[in-house]
Amino acid sequence: MADPSSYRPKPGQIPDSPGVYKFRDEHHRVIYVGKAKSLRQRLASYFQDVANLHPRTATMVTTAASVEWTVVSTEVEALQLEYSWIKEYDPRFNVKYRDDKSYPSLAVTMNEEYPRVQVMRGPKKKGVRYFGPYGHAWAIRETVDLMLRVFPVRTCSAGVFKRSAQIGRPCLLGYIGKCSAPCVGRVTPDEHRELAEDFCDFMAGRTGTHLTRLEQQMHEAAEDMEYEKAARLRDDMGALRRAMEKNAVVLADATDADLVAVAEDELEAAVQIFHVRGGRVRGQRGWVTDKVEAVDTAGLVEHALQQLYGEEKGEAVPKEVLVPALPEDTAALTEWLAERRGSQVSLRIPQRGDKKALMETVHRNAVQSLALHKTKRAGDLTTRSRALEEIAEALDLDGAPLRIECFDISHLQGDDVVASMVVFEDGLARKSEYRRFQIKSFEGQDDVRSMHEVVSRRFRRYLQEKLKTGEWSPEDAQDGEVPEDDGRPKRFAYPPQLVVVDGGQPQVAAAKRALEELGVDDVAVCGLAKRLEEVWLPGEDDPVVLPRTSEGLYLLQRVRDEAHRFAIQYQRSKRGKRLKSSPLDDVPGLGESRKQALVKHFGSVKKLRQATIDQICEVPGIGRKTAETVAAALAHAVPAGPAVNTATGEIMEDETPAPAGASSERGTEQ
Repeated sequence: MADPSSYRPKPGQIPDSPGVYKFRDEHHRVIYVGKAKSLRQRLASYFQDVANLHPRTATMVTTAASVEWTVVSTEVEALQLEYSWIKEYDPRFNVKYRDDKSYPSLAVTMNEEYPRVQVMRGPKKKGVRYFGPYGHAWAIRETVDLMLRVFPVRTCSAGVFKRSAQIGRPCLLGYIGKCSAPCVGRVTPDEHRELAEDFCDFMAGRTGTHLTRLEQQMHEAAEDMEYEKAARLRDDMGALRRAMEKNAVVLADATDADLVAVAEDELEAAVQIFHVRGGRVRGQRGWVTDKVEAVDTAGLVEHALQQLYGEEKGEAVPKEVLVPALPEDTAALTEWLAERRGSQVSLRIPQRGDKKALMETVHRNAVQSLALHKTKRAGDLTTRSRALEEIAEALDLDGAPLRIECFDISHLQGDDVVASMVVFEDGLARKSEYRRFQIKSFEGQDDVRSMHEVVSRRFRRYLQEKLKTGEWSPEDAQDGEVPEDDGRPKRFAYPPQLVVVDGGQPQVAAAKRALEELGVDDVAVCGLAKRLEEVWLPGEDDPVVLPRTSEGLYLLQRVRDEAHRFAIQYQRSKRGKRLKSSPLDDVPGLGESRKQALVKHFGSVKKLRQATIDQICEVPGIGRKTAETVAAALAHAVPAGPAVNTATGEIMEDETPAPAGASSERGTEQ
C-alpha cells in the first residue's frame, strides 16, 4: 500500500487550468481517470490526510503509485477526453454502468439496397435506424405485424430474399400483402426505400401525416364507390391506431425527451432511462453499478449521460434531457450534448406537471431495479462464497481463491494439440481473460508435457509483468525483452490464487514442476479427474474427495468443464482449417482469385497437378513464371489419400475442387 505523499507533485507543478488526470498503480496500470475545472485544486484534494478522505477515495490514492495530467482548453474538451480514457483504459476505480439485460431494439437497415425491418440487440451499426430499446422482443414483433399492413417493408433474411428472387416466387408475407415483395420486382428499389422511410417516420413519432393521408384516401375511394379499397384503408388506419395505443401518451405536448432517474445506496446504484418521442414512451433501459468511487447523485447522472450518448449523434440525442440532479459542470455537459445532436439541448430538473410525475414513475422503476438486482446478487453471492470457502478448506488454502485459472489439453489422436486457459473471478467466468495456446515445443501426444509447457508459458508472462516493478529477478525470463506498459490491462498481469488442471496426479505434478522451475511458490495447484471427480493435490498419494452435494465441487466442475469446452472449440477450429487447406496455399504470390481460377479451369487439384506448364499458362492471369512455380509446388506436395465411400467401401476419384486458402489463426497466445 503506497503512501500518497511519496508521489505527490511538487508545489506549483500542477497547472491551474482545466484538464484530465490519471492515477496509475505500481504496475503502471491506469486505475482512475477524472476531470477538473482546476487541476491544481482538484489534485490537491487527494493529497491531504488519508483519514479525512472518503474510504473509497482513500483506497484509490493508497493503491496508486503515480499521477499524471493533461491540460485542455475548455471544460467540454475535458469531458470528451475523460470519456475517451475511461473507455480506453477501463479503470477499476471509475463508475462503470453495466446493462442489467441486453435490450432489443427495432432496427431498419437503411444501409441495404432493400431495407429490412428486424429485431436487433448489441452494439449499433452504421447506416441502421434504431427505435427503442424495448423491454421484450415480442412487443416489437406485435407492433411490426400491425404496421406491415400499411408499410409492407421487407422483413426476411438475406437467404430467404435471395431464394425467392431465384425461384421467382415471394414468401407467404408477399402473398398476404404484408410485404411489397421487392425480391420478385413488384416494387422498385426506390419505391421500397420510400416505404421504409415512411415506416421510420411513423416510428419516430410523426404519425399525424400518415393518418391524415390514409383518411383522405379512404374518403376519395368511398366517393368513387371503390368500397373494398375504402374498407382496406379503414382497416389500415385501425392497425396504425392500435400500434400507437401500445405506447400510451405520457406528455401531451408531443415532447421528445429522455428521463433519467437514479436509485442508490451506500454500495450500488441503479439508473433507469425512459425514451419519450412524440409524447409517447418509445423505449426503456436500465443500468446497475458498484459505487467504487466517492460519487453523489449528480456524479452518477454525469457518468450515465456519458455512457448513454457517448456513441450517439443526431436525433438519437433528444432535444430535452430530464435528470434528478444537475452535474457540477452543467454548462460543459450541455454544450457536449448539443455538439453530438447538432442543435440545442436542454438539460434540467423537472419541477412540476406531467414531466415531474413521469420522472417519479421512472424513479420508482429505478428503485425496483436496484431491489431486484440486490435480491439476485445476494443469492448468487451466498452460494459462490460458500463454494469458495469449501474449496479453501478442502485444499488447506490460506484464503478463498478469488481468482481461479483452469488449464486443459485437447487434440485428436495427437494432431492439432492445443490448450485452453479459463478464468473465474469471485466464482464467475471472466471470458475476456480466457486464453488459448498452440503446443510448440514438440509434436505428438503427451498431455503431461503439454501441461508443463502451457503453465510455464502462462506464468513466465506473469513474471515479465512483475519484472518492471523489481518484485522478481530476471534470471528465469526466457521470452526476451519485456514489453512496454501502456496502462491498458495486460493479458497475464494478475496471478491466480488457485490453478486447476484437467487430469490426475501426472498433470498436477507437471503443473507444480513448472511453477517451481519459475520460482512461483504462492499459487496453489490441484487437478480434477473426470473418472470419479477426485481432487488431486501435488505430492499426495490419495485424492481429496468432496461430497457430491458440495458447492465447492460443483464450482470446480464448472471451471473444468468450461476449460474443456473452450479447448475443444479451438481444437476443432484448427482441425477444420487444416482440412480445408490446399497445396496451392503454399505457392508464393498466388492470391485467392488466381487460385480459384486455376481450380475452376482444371476442375480439381488432381487434374491441375497432371497439367503441363503450357496448359497452366492458358488460365487467364497466369504467366509462365507463376505457372512454373505452381507446377513445382504441386510436384513437391504430397497428394491426399483417396476418398472412400464409407457405405460401400468404394474408392472414389478426386474430382472435387480443393477449397482454397484457410484463414490464419487469431487470438492464440504465443
